This record gives sequence, C-alpha cells and structure tokens, in this order.
Amino acid sequence: MSNELIQALMDIEKERGIPKEDLIDAIKSALNTAYKKNFGLAQNVIVEFNEVTGDVKVLSQKTVVNSGEVNDTRLEIAYDEAIELYPQCTIDEVVFIEVTPANFGRIAAQTAKQVVIQKLREAERSLIYEEFLGREGEIVTGTVQRIETKTVFISLGRTEGIMMPSDQIAGEHYEIGQRLKAYIYEVKNTSKGPNIFVSRSHQYFLRRLFELEVPEIFDGVVEIKSIAREAGARTKIAVYSLDDKIDSVGACVGPRGFRVQNIVAELNGEKIDIIKYDKDPRSYIANALSPAKVIAVYINDEAKIARVIVPDYQLSLAIGKEGQNARLAAKLTSWKVDIKSESQFQEELEPLSEDDADEYESDQAANIDPDNDNVEETESPDGVIDDYDMEEKSEQ
Repeated sequence: MSNELIQALMDIEKERGIPKEDLIDAIKSALNTAYKKNFGLAQNVIVEFNEVTGDVKVLSQKTVVNSGEVNDTRLEIAYDEAIELYPQCTIDEVVFIEVTPANFGRIAAQTAKQVVIQKLREAERSLIYEEFLGREGEIVTGTVQRIETKTVFISLGRTEGIMMPSDQIAGEHYEIGQRLKAYIYEVKNTSKGPNIFVSRSHQYFLRRLFELEVPEIFDGVVEIKSIAREAGARTKIAVYSLDDKIDSVGACVGPRGFRVQNIVAELNGEKIDIIKYDKDPRSYIANALSPAKVIAVYINDEAKIARVIVPDYQLSLAIGKEGQNARLAAKLTSWKVDIKSESQFQEELEPLSEDDADEYESDQAANIDPDNDNVEETESPDGVIDDYDMEEKSEQ
C-alpha cells in the first residue's frame, strides 16, 4: 500500500494540481482520527506517516519514571524499559513508543483512500464553481434530469442547474430528458458543492436571446434600452440604433421576421412587442403603448406622470387585458401612465376657459403623430405573426 499510495499522490498532483503536501496533511489528520475512533481516546498517541515511503506507525508518548513507580502504563514507562529503546534517556523525559496495532494497516489504507477521494471531490467542486462563476450571465443548454416538488434540475455536464418554480415560465411543462435553454443568474458555493441557479423567466434571458439572434445587438450597433416582461404572456423591449442607417426595430425583427420568430418559438409563443426607443418621452410612451394608436401625450417631468389620450375605440386595446399593456408600458418607460379616451378627456376640458381649451388644442396638434408606427408587434391577439415594418411589407 505504501509505494502505491505515494505514487498515487504524485500522480494526483500532476494531473489535478492538488499539492501532495496538502494530501499528506489531510491523511495524517484522518489517520489520527481513525485510530482514536477504533482504539480509544484515552491513549496519548500520534500517528506518523512517512512522506517518502508511505509507512504508517502509531507512536505513544510516555514519560520515563523510576522503575516500580509506573501508575498508568498508557502514559508512563519504567526507566529500565526506556533505556533499551533510548539509551540516552533520563527520568521525566518524554519518549515515543511504537504501539501500531496489527490490523491498523488495513484501517490506514481505507482512511487514506477516503481522504484522497474526498480531496478529489473538493477539487472538482472548486473547478466547477470557478467555471460557472465565470459564466454567470450566460445562456446554457441542458437536459432535464429530474423534477422535485416543482423544482427542475437540469444536467449541465459535470454538474446540474437548479430552476426554481419562480424561474420557470408560467404554462410551460417540463419532462425528463427534455432539452432546455436557461439563463445563469447566480452561482453559490456550498459545503455540498456549487449551486447553479438558472432561469427562463428572467428578463436578461430574453436579452441574451436577442444578442444571440441579432448580430447588430451583439456588435453593439443596436442597443436594448429597456425590457418589461411578464414571462409566458407578453414582453415589451425598447431598442435604439447608434447608426442612423440601421433600423433598430427592423434589425430585431429580421428578414421576413425570422429572427424574432426564433425567439418566440424558444419562449413557446410568448408575445414580444419590439418598441423603438425615443429620447422624447412623449414619443417613447406613445410607442410603448403599441398596438394602440395614441392621439396625444402630456407629461409631468417632476412627478414622472404621463397622461395619454387615445381614440375611444382604442381605449381597451391601450389598457390591455387585465391592464397588461398599460402595465408593461409603464414598466418599460419608468413613467406612471394614465390613459384616457378622447371623449373622457374632452369632458374634463369642458369646465376650462376658452383660452385654456385653445391651448390644449394647440398642444394636441403639436404633440404626437397619430399614425406613428415606431413599433413592431410580433404577435396579434390571436397569436399570428404580423405587422412587420413597411420595407419588409414592400419586399414581400
């Protein structure tokens, strides 16, 4: 066992990068624990491990006393016996006497093996942790390994990703063996190994999908300014082009809508509204309320409140089912949005003076273009892809 153990430690140092000294220190500590566990705690002993030969010896520390005065043989040794082993010893000197049990070699071998395996596991966990810590913020592809109490465990090769219920897309059903893409949002190091938390509902999952699918975003020519997402239902994403020659919305939609359709397919039909970002908050808010058409937007910069006027027949569309469209628009723009129909707003204006009403009509005319189409809606209410930009329509 001795020669094989030393050779194994040297091989591990070369192949895995674990210093042999660290392994030997761990083996020494484990051997001492193993001896006390198997042969009692009362004995004042140490286990010696020879780093060159790999030999293991158990040594008992005993104090030399006058012959006939030995009270505890576990702690003391008579002078007559001691001088046979240590001719130069003196009374009250501490000497080491070998007390290696006959079967301790087998115990030592098992202990050393367990220590080496444990150290290899720790090194493997450390490597996995460092690898995935560097991949935090990336998309990974894995296979569903098991599902426990609604938590999905995804095989990522040497380890697994954890997708909590809150990180799953509402309405999605997962099966063992199913391949999935997910976003790594947190990596934790624990005593049992690294925990890699992944998500499909995170808004940055959508951001990374667009970066992978749209070269202009990956290259930095088109920027994603903001994302508002209700995973599994609808997402609004605001984009802006740093190059006037490149249409930000058209780049995201792609030729014949292929780019955005690939993302929608990955998200199992989640609707995606691609909004053109505008530095003018009024135009930006109007775009964000797509597919509703907006007549006018009045803003309060200090309170970050926007009052939006829409045609009467567009009010329910602007608000959306259960307020979803208005809620996403507010989240996307970071403005509180108050939506009024044109008739509702006119009623509020009736008590105003003629001068105030004239001022409103003047502002309304200069505020928003009712035919503004700076938005792409990837899915109509019935789930059909439509509304590509005018250039795409003309090409088709």
